[in-house]
Amino acid sequence: MGEKNNEKSKVLIIGGTGYLGKRLVKASLEQGHETYILHRSEIGVDIEKVQMLLSFKEQGAHLVHGSFNDYQSLVDAVKLVDVVICAISGVHIRSHHILLQLELVKAIKEAGNVKRFLPSEFGTDPARMANAMEPGRVTFDDKMVVRKAVEEAGIPFTYVSANCFAGYFVGGLCQPGRIFPSKDSVALLGDGNQKAIYVDEDDIATYTIKTIDDPRTLNKTLYLRPPRNILSQREVVQLWEKLTGKELNKSSISKDEFLASMKGLDYAEQVGLTHYYHVCYEGCLANFEIGDDGEEASKLYPEVKYTTVEDYLKRYV
Repeated sequence: MGEKNNEKSKVLIIGGTGYLGKRLVKASLEQGHETYILHRSEIGVDIEKVQMLLSFKEQGAHLVHGSFNDYQSLVDAVKLVDVVICAISGVHIRSHHILLQLELVKAIKEAGNVKRFLPSEFGTDPARMANAMEPGRVTFDDKMVVRKAVEEAGIPFTYVSANCFAGYFVGGLCQPGRIFPSKDSVALLGDGNQKAIYVDEDDIATYTIKTIDDPRTLNKTLYLRPPRNILSQREVVQLWEKLTGKELNKSSISKDEFLASMKGLDYAEQVGLTHYYHVCYEGCLANFEIGDDGEEASKLYPEVKYTTVEDYLKRYV
């Protein structure tokens, strides 16, 4: 089954109305895959999501009714396709997110027809974050629990490490809690010289869909490292200054000040800031070489004209 005559896989996207999910649906349709979206009854009267689903239907996607509250409906939905992509957001609700994915793994195993599963990852590679700080490490621990279940079930997989979503990092010049760049001042995290990797969310979706029928990425991690987007915070700021023709006033937040600022915040905020800490103070995204268990997306798919950080910033000028 599958790729005779270059037949493209049928794809089921779970979480297809979410921040990344809607982009995955668009990329899947654009790349010519028969695309199914799990239509969950839990959506309730969220009219914007309903209208988004209907617009995808008009573009040729199939809406499949299914719910995590109805296990058989999950198995039935999975049986329709070759590839399952989970894009449900974690939003730091620990047990809920993990239980949903473990239920999905169980359904995929029972269905027995899936050629590739992409669990909900799309961030920092959790396999490299065993020493992450509390409370942020919960995200990485959860993803490793799901990976273990996938591998123990013998389900073929690809994990996607997309690094930093450009919308959250580039817009705010890598400052937590900011998504618009200032034309006056910027706070550098530490010396601002640690390299991170920023990827446009539409490009994340494009690379992800490219990988699903590619034997080179089977049972591997796909790292998204567009070469022109491996930059330090200071370099992102310099690009912004060049675009605006104005130098920003720079201050610096030391490691200790940053950690102290987290105390007293609610749990979800602390989780998010822990991730910023590892990315911006420790350089956890770019300080390792990709091994034999991984592939780099821009090398595999040089035909993808990815959005550079500089081009991404132009929209804010």
